[in-house]
Amino acid sequence: MSTVVLDSVTKVYPGGHLAVDRMSLRAEEGELLVLLGPSGCGKSTLLRMIAGLEEITSGDLYLDGKHANELAPRDRDVAMVFQNGALYPHRTVRGNLSFPLEIAKADPNLVRDRVVELSRALHIDETLDRRPGTLSGGQRQRVAMGRAIVRQPSLFLMDEPLSNLDAGMRTELRMEISSLVRALGVTTIYVTHDQVEALTLADRIAIMNRGVLQDVGTPGQIYNDPATAFVAAFLSSQQLNLLAATVRTPQNQYISLDFGLHQITMPWTDPRSYAVSQHTGSQIIVGIRPDALAPIPEGAEGPHFAGRVRALEYHGHEWLAYLEVGIPAVPAPEPAPGLNGHVNGNGHAGNGVGGRMRAVMRRLIPGGGHGDADPAEEHTPPPGSGHHRRSDLIVRLGSRPVWRTGDFGRVAVDLSKLMLFTVQGDRIDPPRR
Repeated sequence: MSTVVLDSVTKVYPGGHLAVDRMSLRAEEGELLVLLGPSGCGKSTLLRMIAGLEEITSGDLYLDGKHANELAPRDRDVAMVFQNGALYPHRTVRGNLSFPLEIAKADPNLVRDRVVELSRALHIDETLDRRPGTLSGGQRQRVAMGRAIVRQPSLFLMDEPLSNLDAGMRTELRMEISSLVRALGVTTIYVTHDQVEALTLADRIAIMNRGVLQDVGTPGQIYNDPATAFVAAFLSSQQLNLLAATVRTPQNQYISLDFGLHQITMPWTDPRSYAVSQHTGSQIIVGIRPDALAPIPEGAEGPHFAGRVRALEYHGHEWLAYLEVGIPAVPAPEPAPGLNGHVNGNGHAGNGVGGRMRAVMRRLIPGGGHGDADPAEEHTPPPGSGHHRRSDLIVRLGSRPVWRTGDFGRVAVDLSKLMLFTVQGDRIDPPRR
């Protein structure tokens, strides 16, 4: 087993393309850490730097406490599984599985026994004498996993190993990867752009965007308490409602989130009230997942939105409604180029939160927390600057629709599920206790 520590690691390619921006992160012994983010966000580049396949431009990499920037790939005791399997086409499955042990000059009897045992565990024992060209995609990925596992490395690196498979095979192999990795107890860093893979596989998830670390935490932490608007939007199975609101505090009696045609009232008893009140007179971004909205009858009391049902969508297990409420949606703010992500007061990563990062980074990265950047300038345009999407509120209706297209609908808002962000996209936190 091995720990992996990235201390302010940066990768700049020739021509000035910044792929990874001052990444500080730690994978613990035996942990399955998932790197999640959209295509091109730098997660595969980060994996290749850990493997030694890419040079680190600046910053430090430590493998099991040892400085590893200059270590050759063969000296890192790392096994990597690629997206396409990368098998040797001229060798049989048996030959592919045994190759790492043959190179290490292991005892032939040990090689034979380990290959047979592993092929049974991966359900490929009937394919041992076949070549990769005759195998299905799922079988090839099993062989690739077996070749990585067979020499029992201290660190597994998996670069989107399931992305070329169909949905059913992905589900099956996802379960096998999870059980195998945990049975072996080997530290694993797994790259994917699929949020389902991340949420179901990970002990912890690190979310990246444009080379910047956005958030780190358990699946439950980052889903229920995301650090940034980008993280909240990226981890939503249905599109997240992101709306611009102005904070008002009428005579200090309550907090009003003013959306223009609609207002939502927050009581002072809400634990977020003080933090939100610091933005009085300014705009913030309000995130509302479709399941935080529920249809209500005319005349019902409480915070709500109302509008015409523009469209209904059937998703098999549920219906979604698109409610025209006259509130322009806003996109999730992107990190400004060349700025590192920071971690906020709840243990999350975001941009521009400055000094609040340091204590929490020490908690997230035991023994680490170096490489903090200076507070970022506020480059993100505020809501209302022309980056609006259509003003539809997406509402989750369950298995039976209560409306028809063209109906006038009202939806109650679960205040406890509102996610509140600054215009730069950072989570607005309650005060520390």
